[in-house]
Amino acid sequence: MTRMSAFSSPFMLGFDDIERVLDRVSKAANDGYPPYNIERLPKSDEHGEVIRITLAVAGFTRDQLDVSVEERQLVIRGRQSEDKSRQYLHRGIAARQFQRAFVLAEGIEILGADLKDGLLSIDLVRPEPERVVRRIEITARD
Repeated sequence: MTRMSAFSSPFMLGFDDIERVLDRVSKAANDGYPPYNIERLPKSDEHGEVIRITLAVAGFTRDQLDVSVEERQLVIRGRQSEDKSRQYLHRGIAARQFQRAFVLAEGIEILGADLKDGLLSIDLVRPEPERVVRRIEITARD
């Protein structure tokens, strides 16, 4: 049986890659850890529109965090190891691993990442697209 989607329209050509990305995002398991914010920063002369992703990563050091771009996805990983020398009477702060992925649109560039006060901030920029109008010549066939 053929599956119908919004991208099945004959007027939407070449969008099958977007459909695969949407399927991947919808199937991704999100347990909500670590919590994050996404905000739009004011435009500046230096950069166009800047988007900042901020993750709450309290207890993680810079060496325990990894930020990479894999197949048009921004992937943030955190790995903490158990400190066997500590003896806990109560353990409410778990040493746990996480992986959080964000699908990036075509042309998005990573400006950098910053860790301060338990918050990991990653700035992304979307360069202004060049508006191009191209005229297609029509040839006559007789």
